[in-house]
Amino acid sequence: MNKSLKFSQKHPFLFGLGLIFLAMVLITGAMAFFNSSFWQEKFPWFQTPKIGVVYIQGVIENSLPITRWINKLTKDKSIKGILVRIDSPGGLVGPSQEIYASLCEAAKHKPVVASMGAMATSGGYYVALGANKIIANPGTLTASIGVKASLANFKGLLDKIGIEEQTIASGKLKNAGTPFRPLTPEEKKYFKEIIQNLYSQFVRTVCKQRHLPLKKVQPIADGRAITGEQALKLGLIDELGNFEHALLVLQHMLNLKKTPRLVEGPPKENSLLNKILGLTNLNNLSKLTKSQFGPTWIFSYE
Repeated sequence: MNKSLKFSQKHPFLFGLGLIFLAMVLITGAMAFFNSSFWQEKFPWFQTPKIGVVYIQGVIENSLPITRWINKLTKDKSIKGILVRIDSPGGLVGPSQEIYASLCEAAKHKPVVASMGAMATSGGYYVALGANKIIANPGTLTASIGVKASLANFKGLLDKIGIEEQTIASGKLKNAGTPFRPLTPEEKKYFKEIIQNLYSQFVRTVCKQRHLPLKKVQPIADGRAITGEQALKLGLIDELGNFEHALLVLQHMLNLKKTPRLVEGPPKENSLLNKILGLTNLNNLSKLTKSQFGPTWIFSYE
């Protein structure tokens, strides 16, 4: 073999693979560079603008995947605005409030628009209040401002099979809501006070975020669901329109000339354990909570 031959001539196949690998490295590096926040800040005209999309679907139970996604979009300087798509009948009070708080924080840094689908009632409406603008379809079911507590009572069944409760509690209200007997008048008063406080929080949030006086909110804050068309007349939302219209509104707020790229989330969790346990709805969650870890009642915006 001629020793004067170059490596590319001696090993054309290996040389070709090396060139391909080098090209891939250069392309990946270039993409990372051009997509970096630094590059986008210095030369924004080269970049396709990005809008973050947050999907809130089904019963609101675990807020962490949603709030983490909102926080990520908020911190990402390449994301110019956030569009929240809500299709939810509501859910647990705490998680609904956490998502609302994350959207309020996001709205301090970039425009946030909420788009309501088929339903955004109770907790679904509560989270929408964190957006700068709320848009619903004319037939969207929304509002349903109220709180409820679900309590089980198995006394009749347990009497038939001869089971009695024997519970030792540190205080007279520690065992309130037990499924083994009816509520006492004092316990009913106790739960009513909790519900009234949570309800008051909801109403105050509506008044604050929608800039409405209490006298206008209270008459419709009786748990009733209303249509998007009715909500617009009452000042509970800002405009009527579908997802695409909400996206155009956000683009206008951002003064975007180019069609934006949507960055959608939160990422779906495909945990095998979650599938096995089937913890995908409020009924299963509440059953687990009631039977294993705590009280037999649950407060919800739904």
